[in-house]
Amino acid sequence: MSSDQMHPSAGRPLSAGAVALMLMLCLSWGFNQIAVKLVLPEVPPMLQALIRSAGALPVLLIIGWWRGVRFFARDGTLWPGLAAGIIFGIEFVLIYRGLLLTSASRAVVFLYTAPFFVALGSYSFLGERLRASQWGGLGLSFAGVALAIGVPQANVDADVLLGDLLIVAGGALWAATTLIVKATTLIRAPAEKGLGYQVAISIPILAFAAWVSGERLTQMPGPLSLSLLAYQAFWVVGLTFLLWFALIKTYSASKLSSFTFFTPLFGVVASYLILNDTLTITFGVAALLVIAGLYLVNRPEVSGPKVVPDPNVPA
Repeated sequence: MSSDQMHPSAGRPLSAGAVALMLMLCLSWGFNQIAVKLVLPEVPPMLQALIRSAGALPVLLIIGWWRGVRFFARDGTLWPGLAAGIIFGIEFVLIYRGLLLTSASRAVVFLYTAPFFVALGSYSFLGERLRASQWGGLGLSFAGVALAIGVPQANVDADVLLGDLLIVAGGALWAATTLIVKATTLIRAPAEKGLGYQVAISIPILAFAAWVSGERLTQMPGPLSLSLLAYQAFWVVGLTFLLWFALIKTYSASKLSSFTFFTPLFGVVASYLILNDTLTITFGVAALLVIAGLYLVNRPEVSGPKVVPDPNVPA
């Protein structure tokens, strides 16, 4: 059996609905970065991640119950589900630990190396064959993100570089969960069950990380922080991650992942609207680079004219 038969979604082009959903997800995730920043003065990062997972799990269970999902049915997903859950939990430990060492702007850029890892893994394990123009598109999009955030930056010491490395490792683990879903029995599981593994298993991992880090709440968070925590838990993890999980089961992993380059750009816009950051011409150029890169990644392959052999000419 060919790799394309094993992974029928490998070459499936993105529908208009899938593109619209991805843009909505990226917008939500871009604002999520602002939400995390606004809550940090009252809730430390590991505890934020823990509260997010703990709040999202009931949402997944309720949606799954409503849709008739059998969460505890034996369907061969236990081991890949456990693996995805462990990776999901460690991913956020690395990302939040990295944020303590490096700047948020550098972290955003290095986190979005994930599409490169997805593309490489899709090429190696899922039968997705990226053309040179598609690799070039990924490069253009990443260059646009880097330009929008403003790297490279001066005065980078060893601690910052370590933080960068942790963020890159987090991006690689994000890609790994995507590939596990595509390459294992999780591809046949309901989205609620697949994401449920990740969220449920991440809870003890994040709780342990918060305990080791000595994090604790010194006071009851205010109404704004509570509303933003609810946004992270119920909307971002409970619903948008669920939609992402459903999409990667259906469409090309590398093409979907390339759209996540929009997330930090939306984050910059959210910073402008909410935190009064300044938008510049550089941002416009960066956006054009991202859009051009996405066009190259998602452009249908143009096949040459089919040559019909002349039966009168010997082979």
